[in-house]
Amino acid sequence: MIWSLKNSSYQDGRLELTNNRAERSIKPFVIGRKNFLFANTPAGGQTSAIIYSLEETAKETGVDPYQYFTYTLQAAAQLAADGKEDEIARLTPAHFKALNSKAENKK
Repeated sequence: MIWSLKNSSYQDGRLELTNNRAERSIKPFVIGRKNFLFANTPAGGQTSAIIYSLEETAKETGVDPYQYFTYTLQAAAQLAADGKEDEIARLTPAHFKALNSKAENKK
């Protein structure tokens, strides 16, 4: 069983042999965990996890996290004001990247 899992990384070139990239992406959070005192409750921890997950997803997608969060907060406020909370899926980093690509192509 283990050999078949190891072997699959050789058969599919898209699979990485190590998890070094994932380890490097969480390293800042491991180093700074003592600074995250605001996450002293389960709800704070869950909120932190969501924010960090979105930040790392934005980086992996090739999106500037600052621009992404600026867009997301403005768009979320507009969706809430318009009563369109069900359209929250529009706020993913991939959607943001697609919007930016379209805007750049129009220039």
